[in-house]
Amino acid sequence: MNAQELTAIIVAAKAASYVGDGHSVYPCRTGAHDVRWSDGAWHYLDSYFGGTDFIGQETLWHHHEPIWSMVYYGRILQPERIDAGRAGATIKAALAALYREGRFLGGHRWEGPHGVYDDTSDGDALSFSGHETITVGGAIAYRLDYFGGLIRA
Repeated sequence: MNAQELTAIIVAAKAASYVGDGHSVYPCRTGAHDVRWSDGAWHYLDSYFGGTDFIGQETLWHHHEPIWSMVYYGRILQPERIDAGRAGATIKAALAALYREGRFLGGHRWEGPHGVYDDTSDGDALSFSGHETITVGGAIAYRLDYFGGLIRA
């Protein structure tokens, strides 16, 4: 599988889960929030802990074999400038726009009512790292760091 094919599956899964208010399921770990997506032989799970400050992992399976994963940690840096609700609304709108372009990695800027969202990354779906920020009033008020790629036996 090449990076373009993998990206298309990842974008479909991501667009249908967190951004699309996807199918929440009973968490596989105590205290986690789990969102699942499936399409034929493909299965995806986004499992995270927290709210204002949070950590999580997304994993993609093909024929029940894990093939790709991404981990992330996000946090509100300046709660006087943005809260979890406004940050979440900004992130969902920005990511929805990014997914409509058929991609999920960096080089994306989106401006909304609660701030300016920026995503930068290195690599492609096979191996990558990056971060997203929300700037409010000229200051970075939220940041998320992520990395991931293929899983090989």
